[in-house]
Amino acid sequence: MSNSKYGDLIKKARKTENQGTKKPDNQISSQPEATEESTELEVNLCVKVPVSLRRHWSAEAKRTGVTMTSVIIEALKARFGEPK
Repeated sequence: MSNSKYGDLIKKARKTENQGTKKPDNQISSQPEATEESTELEVNLCVKVPVSLRRHWSAEAKRTGVTMTSVIIEALKARFGEPK
């Protein structure tokens, strides 16, 4: 059993992997990009909702091209405002 076939594949994959460090356009970064407004550490805000509502809201958010996070933040700011 020869390992050269697999060794060659691994070498080729490593070579192409090291050639460019640019991410594909569709790859999502694990770290959100910092903006002027969001220089503060972000944390999770957990809310328990019925699964049927979550599915509906998630589908509507995707359909309209917005994130549920942005909608929730907008609603909380409208209701409670922002700290001074």
